[in-house]
Amino acid sequence: MNPALLEKLRGLKDRFKLLEASLADPQVLSDAERRRDVGREHARLQPLASLLDRYERAVEAEAGAAEMLQGDDEDLRELAREEVEQARSEQQGLELSLRRFLLQPDPRDARDVYLEIRAGTGGDEAALFAGDLFRMYTRFAEARRWSQEILQMSEGEHGGYKEVICRLSGKRVFSYLRFESGAHRVQRVPETESQGRIHTSACTVAVLPEAEETGEIEIDPGDLRVDTYRASGAGGQHVNKTDSAVRLTHLPTGIVVECQDERSQHKNRARALSLLRARLLDAEQRRLERERAEERRSQVGSGDRSERIRTYNYPQGRVTDHRINLSLYKLPQIMEGDLDGIIEPLRQHMEAEQLAALDPGA
Repeated sequence: MNPALLEKLRGLKDRFKLLEASLADPQVLSDAERRRDVGREHARLQPLASLLDRYERAVEAEAGAAEMLQGDDEDLRELAREEVEQARSEQQGLELSLRRFLLQPDPRDARDVYLEIRAGTGGDEAALFAGDLFRMYTRFAEARRWSQEILQMSEGEHGGYKEVICRLSGKRVFSYLRFESGAHRVQRVPETESQGRIHTSACTVAVLPEAEETGEIEIDPGDLRVDTYRASGAGGQHVNKTDSAVRLTHLPTGIVVECQDERSQHKNRARALSLLRARLLDAEQRRLERERAEERRSQVGSGDRSERIRTYNYPQGRVTDHRINLSLYKLPQIMEGDLDGIIEPLRQHMEAEQLAALDPGA
C-alpha cells in the first residue's frame, strides 16, 4: 500500500482510539450532545480500525513466512510459500476495503431531485421519445417507492412531451439518477414512416439535486420577478378561476421556472422557488466541474446536457451507454424501468476512478 495512504489510515485509527477513551470520560458522558457526536464518529471509524488491524496482521504474517523461505527445509519452505501467497491475497482484499473507506460520500446522494426532460432534434418523434423516457423513469421510481410530483409539462402535438419537469423524492434518489443527465438519442422507425426508414431523434435529461433550504443557495428577493397567471389543465371548477400558477425569473442569471401543479398560489411559489434553487445549485456545480476538468476529466463524463451519453436503438433492441462503452440487448426491459443494469456499472466505474485518484502514482 502507498505509504501516504497507510499513514492517513493510521491517523484515523489513532483518532478512533482517542474517541474510545473519550467515551469513558465523565465530562463527555455528562454532555448529551457531545456524547452523541463522539459516539457517531466512533461508530463510523470502528470498521476502519478493525480492517487496519487485520491488514497489519496480514503484513506481519507475510514477513514471518518470508523469513521461513530462507531456511533449508524444503517442506517448511513450501508451507511458507503458501502462507506468503495467502497473506498477500488477504492484504489485497483488505486494501480495497480500506481505500473504499477513504472515499468521501457525496452529500448530495441522499437528496431528492428535479427531473427535467426536453425534446430535442427530431420534432414529433423527439416528443414521443421524451414521453417514453419519462415513463421509463417513473417506472424506475415506482419500483423504489419514490414519490412523484409533476411540476410542469408541455405535451407534444402528436403525443409525448415537448417538456416535462417532475420532482422525485425518496431514499437516495440522486445517488441512483446522478448519471442520467445528458443527451439521450433514439434510433427507430416512426409509425408515420411508410418507407421503413430509421430516424434519429434526441432528448435532453437533467437531474438536479434539491438545494438545502438555508446556507447553500441564497436568493435575494430583489433578484426575482414574480408573475402569476391562470393554470391550464384538464378542466373542472378550479381551472382558469384564479391566478394560481407562478413564474419566477431570476434576473441576474435569466433562469425562469414555472409551477402550476398546485391549486394554491402559495404552494406553487414555494415549489418554483425550490426548483430555482436546484437550478442555481446545478449551475454552480457545473461551473466548479468545468474548473476541475482542466486538471482532470472523469471518463464517466461531466453530465453536461450537450454531451451524448446514451443511444436507444430499437431495430437492434440495444441500449448503449457511450461513457463506459456498455451495450445491453434488453431495450424493452430498460424502457419499462429496469435501469439497474446500466446504473450499477456507472457507479462502479465512478468508484474505480475515485480509488485510482487516491493513489495517482500507482
